[in-house]
Amino acid sequence: MSANVAPIQKLTNLPFYQERVDLAASFRMTARLNMHEAVANHFSLAVNGEGTQFLMNPNQVHFSLLKASSMLLLDANDASTMDRPDAPDPTAWGLHGSIHRHLPHARCVMHVHSIYSTVLASLADSRLLPIDQNCATFFDRYVIDEHFGGLAFEDEGTRCARMLKDPKHKIMIMGNHGVLIIGKSVADAFNRMYYFERAAETYIKALQTGQKLRVLSDEIAEKVADEIENYPGQAERHFADVKAILDRHEPDYTG
Repeated sequence: MSANVAPIQKLTNLPFYQERVDLAASFRMTARLNMHEAVANHFSLAVNGEGTQFLMNPNQVHFSLLKASSMLLLDANDASTMDRPDAPDPTAWGLHGSIHRHLPHARCVMHVHSIYSTVLASLADSRLLPIDQNCATFFDRYVIDEHFGGLAFEDEGTRCARMLKDPKHKIMIMGNHGVLIIGKSVADAFNRMYYFERAAETYIKALQTGQKLRVLSDEIAEKVADEIENYPGQAERHFADVKAILDRHEPDYTG
């Protein structure tokens, strides 16, 4: 390290420090992949057994600037949350707070307006047909919200949480809005978000050709989805390399 570069201060005494580091890494890589939305969109991670206490990014800060110490520690059952001096974005509280309050299996929640997922969500038919392996990965694993009702304050968040009650459904294609991903960990949710955006890109570009699509049968698509779901260690390996890249290029995310 150059003598002119100050060492990164790692605040390892912060509660849930490693969880904070993982969440910060997911924000940084999402920005590097250009899947962010300026100072909007939010990721959250449950840190207690019931899933009601969670870390989330602060109000209106660019993903590329977030670090471990940036994360808010919130309680979905704390009615005074929006009175805090560091209160979260009200739409983030409405959406993520509701999901963590009602769905203990939704450990990590990622919401983005990434381009191809949002294009898919803007089509009258927002299904992701299984035309390749990535698309087939999500066969029967998503729900489509066709009742966009404006910004996701608490009523909207509660409605979305109801739609994701089945643990099989780990993606919500939010009609006229974007996409919401849930996972058992940051690595699991990030990997799913990454591949869903890749799948949506393939599908949208295939539609743009105007040619007839080669759609897999339901049986093969389900087989692929099941095989990918049970493929060992991919999400963890992917995310370990995400952090290795950041350690090299943006090591301050751990601060």
